[in-house]
This record gives sequence, C-alpha cells and structure tokens, in this order.
Amino acid sequence: MYAIIQTGGKQYKVQAGDVIFVEKLSANAGDSVTFDQVLAVSKDGGLTTGSPTIAGASVTGKVEQQVKGEKIIVFKYKPKKNYKRKQGHRQPYTKVTIESIKA
Repeated sequence: MYAIIQTGGKQYKVQAGDVIFVEKLSANAGDSVTFDQVLAVSKDGGLTTGSPTIAGASVTGKVEQQVKGEKIIVFKYKPKKNYKRKQGHRQPYTKVTIESIKA
C-alpha cells in the first residue's frame, strides 16, 4: 500500500516505514505530523485518485530531526567589469518517518 502526498510544493510517493526529507516543517523532533493533501492511494491492487485530493485520507509521520542539505555555491560574475559575488546556501529539511496511511 502506498500513497502520493503533497507538501512544500512537492509530491512524494510514500509507504509505511519510509524515511523522507520534506521542506522544513514547524515541528520539533519526536512530534507527530499529519499530511492531509493525499493525491492518490493504492491498496489491494486498485488505485484511488482524488480531484485534486482524496477526502478523509491522511498520512501520519513522526519527525526525526531538522537537517540541512548540501551546500550550494551561487557565484555571479561579469567579465571586464570587476563584478564578483559569492554566496553559499544550505536548504533546511525535515526528516520524517512515515508511520501509517489512512484512506
């Protein structure tokens, strides 16, 4: 059984026990989170899709920790104009373990 959920502007295919990294959520480690925007659920060989979401369906997960992604270097440069700008960025993520799918 799997579900397709939407959070942080992205879609994820999840099953019970999966560990996913989603855009940062305002939750502490150990908290339980519920994803209400379930786009599709597959169980018993049949696929149920919503338009756009399935009413009453939800996916629950447990927040493991708040983490940061790899560092990305943003470098702007214009030749012959003495213009250089270097900036680093690390995207914050939330590590979530999927516990159950209710459909």
